Amino acid sequence: MSQYIERYQRRRLISSYFSVVLSIALVLFLLGALGLLVLNTKKLADHFKEQITISVFLKDNAKPVEIEQLQKSLAMADYTKSADYLSKEDAAEQYSEDIGENFVEFLGYNPLQNAIDVNLKADFVSTDQIEEIASSIAAKTYVDEVSYDKPLISLLNDNVRKISLWILVASAIFTLIAVLLINSSIRLSIYSKRFIIKTMQMVGATKKFIRRPFIWTNIKLGMLGAFLALIALAVVLYYVNTNFPELNIFQDLMVLILLFLGVFGLGVVISWASTHIATQRFLNLRTDDLYY
Repeated sequence: MSQYIERYQRRRLISSYFSVVLSIALVLFLLGALGLLVLNTKKLADHFKEQITISVFLKDNAKPVEIEQLQKSLAMADYTKSADYLSKEDAAEQYSEDIGENFVEFLGYNPLQNAIDVNLKADFVSTDQIEEIASSIAAKTYVDEVSYDKPLISLLNDNVRKISLWILVASAIFTLIAVLLINSSIRLSIYSKRFIIKTMQMVGATKKFIRRPFIWTNIKLGMLGAFLALIALAVVLYYVNTNFPELNIFQDLMVLILLFLGVFGLGVVISWASTHIATQRFLNLRTDDLYY
């Protein structure tokens, strides 16, 4: 009978530890994933901003040397990420492929113009800056028109600001929820041992002596949960980097290391604090209150 009770208690203990570790791992994984999103918000926004293209259409009488000089000057400009020349012949070929027929043969001439497609660096993608850049390019005599999508740029910048704000708000809320969830899991684990805590106190054990094994046990559980969360985060990072290499996730390696250390440290700190508070609460309870 005693062996059956002992096995039952051992299973309950293992089940309790497993639920604590699983709770900590899941919460820290989600918190770490949100941290990755926060750290890469600007990088994601920059990636989309740098897809904005300014098309510089050239007059038919523009000389090759003028076109070459303009392309080189644009490519070397501080605001330029890339500047690619697209001849009217190549543009006609691409457009024909898109529509599925040769419109040049149908019209009898090529209505398109030679152009230079300029992709700007993310820091220069704003309505005022692009307007200034476009005006300076359009002032050249051999440039016919400078075209870009003004509404799209305004919409993109507005959405980036809104998304960044909401991500920060969500991060703060989720951090609070993470702390509360881990704290609840540890409190439930210690609640099942409240009679043991009170018994040790009644036989003369000091509060520090009683708290020490509980704190150390839950710190180890927090470390294990954090370790599992970090493994899951590493898998997610590898997947994102493999499928979206243009984001350069591992470019800021030190930031990722600090994030991993932060997640691990958070698991340890929350486990320590929650255990300390929970054990202190049961130590301060009267014996009659343990039944409620």
